[in-house]
Amino acid sequence: MGGALVRDGGWAYGLQLPVQTLTLNLVDPWEDEATVADLVTVAQKAEATGHSFVGVCDHVAVPDDDYSARMRTTWYDTVATLGFLAAHTERVHLLSVVWIAAYRHPLQTASSFGTLDHLSGGRVILGVGAGHVKGEFDALGVPFAERGAILDETLEALSGAFAEPYVSFRGERYAYERVGVSPGPADGSLTTWVGGNSKAAWRRAGRFGDGYIPMGNSIDQYGEIIGEIRASAEAHGRGDAPIDIGYMPGWAHLTGGPADDLPPTVIHGTEAYAADLRAAREAGANVIHVKFRGRSLAEYLEQFDAFAEEVVPLVNEG
Repeated sequence: MGGALVRDGGWAYGLQLPVQTLTLNLVDPWEDEATVADLVTVAQKAEATGHSFVGVCDHVAVPDDDYSARMRTTWYDTVATLGFLAAHTERVHLLSVVWIAAYRHPLQTASSFGTLDHLSGGRVILGVGAGHVKGEFDALGVPFAERGAILDETLEALSGAFAEPYVSFRGERYAYERVGVSPGPADGSLTTWVGGNSKAAWRRAGRFGDGYIPMGNSIDQYGEIIGEIRASAEAHGRGDAPIDIGYMPGWAHLTGGPADDLPPTVIHGTEAYAADLRAAREAGANVIHVKFRGRSLAEYLEQFDAFAEEVVPLVNEG
């Protein structure tokens, strides 16, 4: 839609920010007492250490049920938070990771992210996904079983939302005649990444996406993932389109040796991390979604320096 982030065989990296959600699946202990100022500090540290994007996830209302028990209820509003961070940063891209498009009309998504891209000087990446919390779909009155089809139709509508001053669309769920959405994105269309851990998601990325957002896929899956993405792109007349391929390594602690008192951490040390990223690059990934651990904000920020100063050169040398 809006074009790939990475060009000419390079690679990029970024992260989903801490603090903006306190779900038990992600959070470090220091985040429970973190402030808005801490969130800004992390975003600015990411920008200063070469991260291409910072991400904010998306939930509207977390249900009180067994499935959602570890999610907790703190999920900062995606667009509000990215808009706030746009004013506190200058270069880093602003990613929704991922926007559950089925919760909103396509024109609302177009307006929100078109405005955000306009205000931020063209820094938005619209990351979308089908969603997974049935109780949240129920609360919002959206049919859970139709979420993939709704996402496909939304992406189809978004692909032409800024093509003319007034646009029309007719699908199975959404239809409108000669309406205009402005301001729109700086280059006329939104850079769009598609997330998901299924063949349907990979095919969706090939059909509609400028990139693929991973969901912890192992490196040995990337032959299949990239094959599905490229085959779908070819089938939909996008065979030559550059598509960013994301890889999400495990949680990493890069400084000071093992940290057994941290939440589960997969990778310890810069050399091990660099080796994992080199293997991902060889498998075809070119966008790395990093995940760091730290006992405190200060230790967490140290990971950014260790990554930029020690891991990145090792990956580039490889």
